[in-house]
Amino acid sequence: MKTISPFYTSIMLVIALQALITDLAVAQSTKDTVNLPLPYATPSAKVFVKVNGWKDDEKPVAPQGFIVTKFASGLENPRWAYVAPNGDIFVSESGTRQKKKIRSDEKEEFFKSKAQNFGSANRITLLRDKDKDGIYESKYSYIAGLNQPIGVLILKNYFYVANTDELLRFDYHADDTSIQGNAKKLVELPGGGYNNHWTRNIIANTDGSKIYISVGSGSNVAEHGMDNEIRRANILEINPDGSGEKIYASGLRNPVGMDWVPGTNTLWTAVNERDELGDDLVPDYATSVQRDGFYGWPYSYFGHHVDPRHAGERPDLVNKAIVPDVPLGSHTASLGLVFYRGNAFPEKYRNGMFIGQHGSWNRSVLSGYKVVFVPFKDGKPSGMPEDFLTGFIEDEDKKTVHGRPVCVAELPDGSLLVTDDAAKTIWQVKVSK
Repeated sequence: MKTISPFYTSIMLVIALQALITDLAVAQSTKDTVNLPLPYATPSAKVFVKVNGWKDDEKPVAPQGFIVTKFASGLENPRWAYVAPNGDIFVSESGTRQKKKIRSDEKEEFFKSKAQNFGSANRITLLRDKDKDGIYESKYSYIAGLNQPIGVLILKNYFYVANTDELLRFDYHADDTSIQGNAKKLVELPGGGYNNHWTRNIIANTDGSKIYISVGSGSNVAEHGMDNEIRRANILEINPDGSGEKIYASGLRNPVGMDWVPGTNTLWTAVNERDELGDDLVPDYATSVQRDGFYGWPYSYFGHHVDPRHAGERPDLVNKAIVPDVPLGSHTASLGLVFYRGNAFPEKYRNGMFIGQHGSWNRSVLSGYKVVFVPFKDGKPSGMPEDFLTGFIEDEDKKTVHGRPVCVAELPDGSLLVTDDAAKTIWQVKVSK
Protein backbone atom coordinates (compact mmCIF):
# COMPACT_ATOMS: atom_id res chain seq x y z
CA MET A 1 0.00 0.00 0.00
CA LYS A 2 1.30 3.41 -0.97
CA THR A 3 1.96 5.69 2.02
CA ILE A 4 0.71 9.28 1.85
CA SER A 5 3.32 11.70 3.14
CA PRO A 6 2.50 14.13 5.97
CA PHE A 7 3.43 17.00 3.63
CA TYR A 8 0.90 15.87 1.01
CA THR A 9 -1.74 15.45 3.71
CA SER A 10 -1.07 18.98 4.96
CA ILE A 11 -1.41 20.38 1.45
CA MET A 12 -4.74 18.59 0.98
CA LEU A 13 -6.01 19.94 4.29
CA VAL A 14 -5.07 23.47 3.28
CA ILE A 15 -6.87 23.08 -0.05
CA ALA A 16 -9.95 21.67 1.70
CA LEU A 17 -9.87 24.53 4.23
CA GLN A 18 -9.62 27.11 1.44
CA ALA A 19 -12.58 25.50 -0.33
CA LEU A 20 -14.59 25.62 2.89
CA ILE A 21 -13.71 29.27 3.42
CA THR A 22 -14.75 30.02 -0.17
CA ASP A 23 -18.06 28.21 0.29
CA LEU A 24 -18.70 30.11 3.51
CA ALA A 25 -17.89 33.37 1.81
CA VAL A 26 -20.38 32.61 -0.94
CA ALA A 27 -23.04 31.80 1.65
CA GLN A 28 -22.23 34.93 3.62
CA SER A 29 -22.46 37.04 0.47
CA THR A 30 -26.21 36.43 0.44
CA LYS A 31 -28.38 35.78 3.48
CA ASP A 32 -25.79 35.54 6.27
CA THR A 33 -24.51 39.10 5.95
CA VAL A 34 -27.87 40.85 6.11
CA ASN A 35 -27.77 43.56 8.76
CA LEU A 36 -31.30 44.71 9.48
CA PRO A 37 -32.16 47.95 11.28
CA LEU A 38 -34.61 48.04 14.15
CA PRO A 39 -38.28 48.40 13.29
CA TYR A 40 -39.36 52.02 12.85
CA ALA A 41 -35.75 53.24 12.63
CA THR A 42 -37.18 55.53 9.94
CA PRO A 43 -40.77 56.63 9.44
CA SER A 44 -43.00 54.65 7.10
CA ALA A 45 -42.99 56.62 3.86
CA LYS A 46 -45.46 56.78 0.98
CA VAL A 47 -43.82 57.79 -2.28
CA PHE A 48 -45.84 57.09 -5.41
CA VAL A 49 -44.09 57.64 -8.71
CA LYS A 50 -45.40 59.27 -11.87
CA VAL A 51 -44.92 57.20 -15.03
CA ASN A 52 -43.95 59.32 -18.03
CA GLY A 53 -43.23 56.54 -20.52
CA TRP A 54 -40.35 56.34 -23.00
CA LYS A 55 -39.83 59.03 -25.63
CA ASP A 56 -38.22 58.69 -29.06
CA ASP A 57 -35.10 56.54 -28.71
CA GLU A 58 -35.20 56.25 -24.90
CA LYS A 59 -34.89 52.70 -23.60
CA PRO A 60 -33.57 50.72 -20.62
CA VAL A 61 -29.83 50.22 -20.19
CA ALA A 62 -28.16 46.79 -20.22
CA PRO A 63 -24.51 45.91 -19.48
CA GLN A 64 -21.88 46.38 -22.16
CA GLY A 65 -22.16 43.70 -24.82
CA PHE A 66 -25.98 43.70 -24.84
CA ILE A 67 -28.53 45.60 -26.88
CA VAL A 68 -32.07 46.52 -25.83
CA THR A 69 -34.89 46.86 -28.35
CA LYS A 70 -38.63 47.34 -28.15
CA PHE A 71 -40.21 43.94 -28.77
CA ALA A 72 -43.87 44.99 -28.50
CA SER A 73 -45.77 48.15 -27.62
CA GLY A 74 -49.33 49.41 -27.33
CA LEU A 75 -50.31 46.65 -24.91
CA GLU A 76 -52.56 47.28 -21.92
CA ASN A 77 -50.71 46.47 -18.70
CA PRO A 78 -48.56 43.63 -20.06
CA ARG A 79 -47.99 42.10 -16.66
CA TRP A 80 -46.73 38.62 -17.47
CA ALA A 81 -45.24 36.68 -20.40
CA TYR A 82 -45.17 32.93 -20.98
CA VAL A 83 -43.22 31.29 -23.80
CA ALA A 84 -44.90 28.14 -25.13
CA PRO A 85 -43.00 25.04 -26.25
CA ASN A 86 -43.58 26.03 -29.90
CA GLY A 87 -42.22 29.55 -29.33
CA ASP A 88 -45.56 31.35 -29.10
CA ILE A 89 -45.60 34.17 -26.56
CA PHE A 90 -48.66 34.60 -24.36
CA VAL A 91 -48.99 37.97 -22.61
CA SER A 92 -51.30 38.49 -19.64
CA GLU A 93 -52.70 42.02 -19.94
CA SER A 94 -53.94 42.63 -16.46
CA GLY A 95 -53.78 45.34 -13.84
CA THR A 96 -54.73 46.41 -10.35
CA ARG A 97 -58.30 47.47 -9.85
CA GLN A 98 -58.22 51.23 -9.55
CA LYS A 99 -59.88 52.73 -6.50
CA LYS A 100 -62.76 55.08 -7.25
CA LYS A 101 -64.64 57.43 -5.00
CA ILE A 102 -68.08 56.10 -4.24
CA ARG A 103 -71.17 57.92 -3.11
CA SER A 104 -72.72 57.07 0.22
CA ASP A 105 -75.71 55.55 -1.56
CA GLU A 106 -73.52 53.16 -3.55
CA LYS A 107 -72.62 49.73 -2.25
CA GLU A 108 -68.97 48.80 -2.00
CA GLU A 109 -69.85 45.30 -3.17
CA PHE A 110 -70.61 46.76 -6.60
CA PHE A 111 -67.00 47.84 -6.98
CA LYS A 112 -65.75 44.42 -5.95
CA SER A 113 -67.64 42.67 -8.74
CA LYS A 114 -65.84 41.11 -11.68
CA ALA A 115 -67.37 43.68 -14.02
CA GLN A 116 -65.49 46.49 -12.31
CA ASN A 117 -61.87 45.64 -13.14
CA PHE A 118 -60.88 49.26 -13.70
CA GLY A 119 -57.52 49.48 -15.45
CA SER A 120 -57.32 45.78 -16.31
CA ALA A 121 -57.70 44.50 -19.87
CA ASN A 122 -58.42 41.02 -18.52
CA ARG A 123 -57.14 39.15 -21.54
CA ILE A 124 -54.39 36.89 -22.81
CA THR A 125 -52.73 38.07 -26.04
CA LEU A 126 -50.82 35.77 -28.39
CA LEU A 127 -47.69 37.00 -30.18
CA ARG A 128 -46.60 34.52 -32.87
CA ASP A 129 -43.15 34.34 -34.44
CA LYS A 130 -43.82 32.14 -37.47
CA ASP A 131 -40.32 32.11 -38.95
CA LYS A 132 -38.58 31.77 -35.56
CA ASP A 133 -36.32 34.77 -36.13
CA GLY A 134 -37.03 36.24 -32.69
CA ILE A 135 -39.47 38.86 -34.04
CA TYR A 136 -43.20 38.21 -33.88
CA GLU A 137 -45.25 38.84 -37.01
CA SER A 138 -48.79 38.27 -35.75
CA LYS A 139 -50.81 39.39 -32.76
CA TYR A 140 -54.08 37.77 -31.65
CA SER A 141 -56.57 38.17 -28.83
CA TYR A 142 -56.29 34.64 -27.47
CA ILE A 143 -58.70 34.79 -24.50
CA ALA A 144 -60.84 37.75 -23.38
CA GLY A 145 -63.23 38.33 -20.52
CA LEU A 146 -60.95 36.98 -17.79
CA ASN A 147 -60.62 38.24 -14.21
CA GLN A 148 -57.17 39.71 -13.59
CA PRO A 149 -55.21 36.82 -15.14
CA ILE A 150 -51.48 36.37 -14.59
CA GLY A 151 -50.16 32.83 -14.71
CA VAL A 152 -50.29 30.81 -17.93
CA LEU A 153 -49.24 27.19 -18.38
CA ILE A 154 -49.38 24.67 -21.21
CA LEU A 155 -49.40 21.09 -20.00
CA LYS A 156 -49.99 18.29 -22.49
CA ASN A 157 -53.17 19.23 -24.40
CA TYR A 158 -54.41 21.80 -21.91
CA PHE A 159 -54.00 25.54 -21.50
CA TYR A 160 -54.21 26.78 -17.89
CA VAL A 161 -54.94 30.34 -16.80
CA ALA A 162 -54.73 31.61 -13.22
CA ASN A 163 -57.29 34.34 -12.61
CA THR A 164 -57.17 36.16 -9.31
CA ASP A 165 -60.00 33.98 -7.97
CA GLU A 166 -59.79 30.70 -9.87
CA LEU A 167 -57.70 28.32 -11.95
CA LEU A 168 -59.16 27.61 -15.39
CA ARG A 169 -58.33 24.93 -17.93
CA PHE A 170 -59.02 25.02 -21.66
CA ASP A 171 -58.38 22.54 -24.44
CA TYR A 172 -55.19 23.53 -26.25
CA HIS A 173 -54.23 23.19 -29.91
CA ALA A 174 -50.86 24.67 -30.83
CA ASP A 175 -51.99 26.13 -34.17
CA ASP A 176 -55.07 27.94 -32.85
CA THR A 177 -55.02 31.73 -32.63
CA SER A 178 -57.80 31.87 -30.04
CA ILE A 179 -59.33 29.55 -27.49
CA GLN A 180 -62.11 27.46 -28.95
CA GLY A 181 -64.41 26.08 -26.27
CA ASN A 182 -65.46 26.74 -22.72
CA ALA A 183 -63.24 26.87 -19.66
CA LYS A 184 -63.33 24.26 -16.95
CA LYS A 185 -62.93 25.69 -13.47
CA LEU A 186 -60.48 23.48 -11.58
CA VAL A 187 -59.83 25.37 -8.35
CA GLU A 188 -61.47 28.31 -6.63
CA LEU A 189 -58.87 30.70 -5.23
CA PRO A 190 -59.13 33.50 -2.65
CA GLY A 191 -59.48 36.57 -4.85
CA GLY A 192 -58.08 40.06 -4.61
CA GLY A 193 -55.76 41.12 -1.85
CA TYR A 194 -53.79 43.93 -0.25
CA ASN A 195 -52.13 46.32 -2.70
CA ASN A 196 -51.07 44.12 -5.64
CA HIS A 197 -51.57 40.75 -4.00
CA TRP A 198 -54.20 39.78 -6.57
CA THR A 199 -51.65 38.03 -8.79
CA ARG A 200 -51.77 34.23 -9.13
CA ASN A 201 -48.85 32.57 -10.89
CA ILE A 202 -48.64 28.90 -11.91
CA ILE A 203 -45.87 26.47 -12.81
CA ALA A 204 -45.67 22.71 -13.31
CA ASN A 205 -42.97 20.41 -11.98
CA THR A 206 -40.50 18.81 -14.35
CA ASP A 207 -42.56 15.71 -15.11
CA GLY A 208 -45.88 17.56 -15.31
CA SER A 209 -47.45 15.61 -12.46
CA LYS A 210 -48.08 18.64 -10.21
CA ILE A 211 -49.02 22.29 -10.60
CA TYR A 212 -47.97 25.00 -8.12
CA ILE A 213 -50.03 28.15 -7.54
CA SER A 214 -48.69 31.25 -5.79
CA VAL A 215 -51.28 33.04 -3.63
CA GLY A 216 -50.34 36.26 -1.84
CA SER A 217 -51.68 37.44 1.50
CA GLY A 218 -54.91 39.38 1.75
CA SER A 219 -53.32 42.02 3.97
CA ASN A 220 -50.05 43.62 4.99
CA VAL A 221 -49.47 41.69 8.25
CA ALA A 222 -52.76 39.91 8.91
CA GLU A 223 -54.25 43.05 10.43
CA HIS A 224 -57.72 41.63 9.70
CA GLY A 225 -56.98 38.35 11.45
CA MET A 226 -55.69 35.01 10.25
CA ASP A 227 -59.20 33.79 9.43
CA ASN A 228 -58.95 36.17 6.49
CA GLU A 229 -55.76 34.46 5.32
CA ILE A 230 -56.93 30.89 4.75
CA ARG A 231 -55.03 29.36 1.78
CA ARG A 232 -53.13 32.64 1.40
CA ALA A 233 -49.46 33.63 1.73
CA ASN A 234 -48.80 30.16 0.37
CA ILE A 235 -47.69 28.16 -2.60
CA LEU A 236 -50.37 25.56 -3.25
CA GLU A 237 -49.77 22.19 -4.91
CA ILE A 238 -52.45 20.42 -6.95
CA ASN A 239 -52.80 17.65 -9.49
CA PRO A 240 -53.27 18.76 -13.11
CA ASP A 241 -57.01 18.01 -12.85
CA GLY A 242 -57.36 20.33 -9.83
CA SER A 243 -57.59 17.59 -7.22
CA GLY A 244 -55.34 16.79 -4.27
CA GLU A 245 -54.68 20.36 -3.09
CA LYS A 246 -51.97 20.72 -0.47
CA ILE A 247 -50.05 23.65 0.97
CA TYR A 248 -46.54 23.21 -0.44
CA ALA A 249 -45.01 26.08 1.57
CA SER A 250 -46.40 28.82 3.80
CA GLY A 251 -45.49 32.10 5.48
CA LEU A 252 -44.61 33.60 2.07
CA ARG A 253 -46.26 37.02 2.17
CA ASN A 254 -46.61 37.51 -1.58
CA PRO A 255 -44.80 34.97 -3.76
CA VAL A 256 -45.09 35.69 -7.48
CA GLY A 257 -42.35 34.54 -9.87
CA MET A 258 -41.46 30.84 -9.70
CA ASP A 259 -38.95 28.65 -11.55
CA TRP A 260 -36.88 25.50 -11.10
CA VAL A 261 -33.11 25.56 -10.75
CA PRO A 262 -31.90 24.06 -14.07
CA GLY A 263 -31.27 20.34 -13.81
CA THR A 264 -32.86 20.01 -10.37
CA ASN A 265 -36.20 19.64 -8.62
CA THR A 266 -35.58 22.72 -6.48
CA LEU A 267 -38.29 25.37 -6.73
CA TRP A 268 -37.44 29.05 -6.27
CA THR A 269 -39.74 32.01 -5.84
CA ALA A 270 -39.56 35.81 -5.54
CA VAL A 271 -41.42 37.21 -2.51
CA ASN A 272 -42.64 40.69 -1.61
CA GLU A 273 -42.18 41.33 2.10
CA ARG A 274 -44.21 43.50 4.48
CA ASP A 275 -44.64 47.28 4.67
CA GLU A 276 -44.70 50.09 7.24
CA LEU A 277 -41.65 49.17 9.35
CA GLY A 278 -39.35 51.79 7.79
CA ASP A 279 -37.26 52.42 4.70
CA ASP A 280 -35.02 49.38 5.08
CA LEU A 281 -37.44 46.84 6.45
CA VAL A 282 -38.22 44.29 5.27
CA PRO A 283 -36.04 43.06 2.38
CA ASP A 284 -37.89 41.37 -0.44
CA TYR A 285 -36.19 38.12 -1.32
CA ALA A 286 -35.71 35.18 -3.65
CA THR A 287 -35.50 31.80 -2.02
CA SER A 288 -35.49 28.10 -2.57
CA VAL A 289 -38.79 26.66 -1.42
CA GLN A 290 -38.81 23.66 0.87
CA ARG A 291 -41.82 21.35 0.98
CA ASP A 292 -43.78 22.12 4.18
CA GLY A 293 -41.42 25.01 4.83
CA PHE A 294 -42.59 28.08 6.79
CA TYR A 295 -41.03 31.46 5.95
CA GLY A 296 -42.23 33.67 8.79
CA TRP A 297 -45.19 35.77 7.64
CA PRO A 298 -46.85 37.40 9.49
CA TYR A 299 -45.14 36.65 12.83
CA SER A 300 -41.50 37.15 11.86
CA TYR A 301 -39.37 38.28 8.95
CA PHE A 302 -36.08 37.12 7.48
CA GLY A 303 -36.01 34.17 9.81
CA HIS A 304 -36.58 34.84 13.49
CA HIS A 305 -36.90 38.64 13.55
CA VAL A 306 -40.21 39.14 15.35
CA ASP A 307 -42.61 41.61 13.79
CA PRO A 308 -43.49 44.04 16.62
CA ARG A 309 -47.10 44.01 15.48
CA HIS A 310 -47.22 40.32 16.40
CA ALA A 311 -44.92 40.31 19.42
CA GLY A 312 -45.42 37.25 21.61
CA GLU A 313 -47.61 35.46 19.08
CA ARG A 314 -46.86 31.96 17.81
CA PRO A 315 -43.30 31.49 19.08
CA ASP A 316 -43.49 27.95 17.71
CA LEU A 317 -43.78 29.28 14.16
CA VAL A 318 -41.17 31.98 14.72
CA ASN A 319 -38.69 29.32 15.82
CA LYS A 320 -39.26 27.23 12.70
CA ALA A 321 -39.17 30.14 10.23
CA ILE A 322 -36.70 29.54 7.40
CA VAL A 323 -34.20 32.27 6.54
CA PRO A 324 -34.63 33.09 2.82
CA ASP A 325 -31.65 32.69 0.52
CA VAL A 326 -31.15 35.99 -1.32
CA PRO A 327 -32.20 39.45 -0.03
CA LEU A 328 -33.25 41.75 -2.87
CA GLY A 329 -33.63 45.12 -1.15
CA SER A 330 -36.51 46.54 0.84
CA HIS A 331 -39.74 47.46 -0.91
CA THR A 332 -38.34 46.65 -4.38
CA ALA A 333 -41.50 44.73 -5.35
CA SER A 334 -39.51 41.85 -6.81
CA LEU A 335 -42.00 39.97 -8.99
CA GLY A 336 -40.61 38.15 -12.01
CA LEU A 337 -38.11 35.32 -11.65
CA VAL A 338 -36.51 33.11 -14.29
CA PHE A 339 -33.39 30.97 -14.52
CA TYR A 340 -31.38 31.44 -17.70
CA ARG A 341 -31.09 28.18 -19.63
CA GLY A 342 -29.77 29.43 -22.96
CA ASN A 343 -26.31 29.69 -24.46
CA ALA A 344 -26.55 33.08 -26.13
CA PHE A 345 -25.48 35.11 -23.08
CA PRO A 346 -21.91 34.99 -21.72
CA GLU A 347 -20.93 32.11 -19.45
CA LYS A 348 -21.47 34.03 -16.19
CA TYR A 349 -25.21 34.27 -16.88
CA ARG A 350 -25.83 30.61 -17.61
CA ASN A 351 -28.05 28.90 -15.04
CA GLY A 352 -28.23 32.20 -13.14
CA MET A 353 -31.40 33.96 -12.01
CA PHE A 354 -33.00 37.15 -13.38
CA ILE A 355 -35.54 39.05 -11.27
CA GLY A 356 -37.84 41.89 -12.31
CA GLN A 357 -38.31 44.59 -9.67
CA HIS A 358 -41.47 46.63 -10.14
CA GLY A 359 -40.37 49.34 -7.71
CA SER A 360 -41.13 50.80 -4.29
CA TRP A 361 -43.88 52.94 -2.81
CA ASN A 362 -43.22 52.46 0.92
CA ARG A 363 -39.73 54.00 0.89
CA SER A 364 -38.53 57.63 0.95
CA VAL A 365 -35.82 56.83 -1.64
CA LEU A 366 -36.88 54.86 -4.71
CA SER A 367 -35.74 51.25 -4.82
CA GLY A 368 -36.23 48.58 -7.44
CA TYR A 369 -37.33 49.74 -10.91
CA LYS A 370 -34.82 47.43 -12.58
CA VAL A 371 -33.96 43.84 -13.44
CA VAL A 372 -31.25 42.23 -11.32
CA PHE A 373 -29.15 39.12 -11.89
CA VAL A 374 -28.01 36.59 -9.28
CA PRO A 375 -25.15 34.25 -10.35
CA PHE A 376 -25.48 30.55 -9.51
CA LYS A 377 -22.97 27.74 -9.26
CA ASP A 378 -23.81 24.09 -8.64
CA GLY A 379 -27.45 24.99 -8.17
CA LYS A 380 -26.87 27.62 -5.46
CA PRO A 381 -26.32 31.40 -5.39
CA SER A 382 -22.65 32.23 -5.86
CA GLY A 383 -22.74 36.01 -5.46
CA MET A 384 -24.76 39.08 -4.61
CA PRO A 385 -27.53 40.43 -6.86
CA GLU A 386 -26.19 42.81 -9.50
CA ASP A 387 -27.95 45.31 -11.76
CA PHE A 388 -28.72 44.01 -15.23
CA LEU A 389 -31.38 46.23 -16.80
CA THR A 390 -31.64 49.77 -15.44
CA GLY A 391 -32.68 53.24 -16.61
CA PHE A 392 -36.34 52.93 -15.63
CA ILE A 393 -36.06 55.81 -13.15
CA GLU A 394 -36.31 59.11 -15.02
CA ASP A 395 -35.79 61.64 -12.20
CA GLU A 396 -35.09 60.46 -8.66
CA ASP A 397 -35.81 63.87 -7.10
CA LYS A 398 -39.08 64.39 -8.94
CA LYS A 399 -40.10 60.75 -8.40
CA THR A 400 -40.75 60.13 -12.07
CA VAL A 401 -40.07 56.91 -13.97
CA HIS A 402 -40.19 55.79 -17.58
CA GLY A 403 -41.73 52.44 -16.77
CA ARG A 404 -41.86 49.53 -14.33
CA PRO A 405 -40.44 46.08 -15.14
CA VAL A 406 -42.30 42.98 -14.01
CA CYS A 407 -41.81 39.63 -15.70
CA VAL A 408 -38.64 38.20 -17.26
CA ALA A 409 -38.95 35.38 -19.81
CA GLU A 410 -36.46 33.62 -22.08
CA LEU A 411 -37.07 33.15 -25.81
CA PRO A 412 -35.85 30.08 -27.74
CA ASP A 413 -33.01 32.14 -29.24
CA GLY A 414 -31.63 32.87 -25.76
CA SER A 415 -32.71 36.51 -25.63
CA LEU A 416 -34.75 37.85 -22.72
CA LEU A 417 -38.11 39.55 -22.69
CA VAL A 418 -38.98 42.04 -19.94
CA THR A 419 -42.56 43.20 -19.53
CA ASP A 420 -42.95 46.88 -18.65
CA ASP A 421 -46.59 47.08 -17.64
CA ALA A 422 -46.71 50.78 -16.77
CA ALA A 423 -45.25 51.77 -20.16
CA LYS A 424 -47.37 49.22 -22.09
CA THR A 425 -44.20 47.76 -23.56
CA ILE A 426 -42.18 44.55 -23.75
CA TRP A 427 -38.40 44.94 -24.07
CA GLN A 428 -35.99 42.44 -25.59
CA VAL A 429 -32.39 42.04 -24.45
CA LYS A 430 -29.89 40.38 -26.81
CA VAL A 431 -26.16 39.96 -27.05
CA SER A 432 -24.77 42.56 -29.45
CA LYS A 433 -23.23 41.17 -32.61
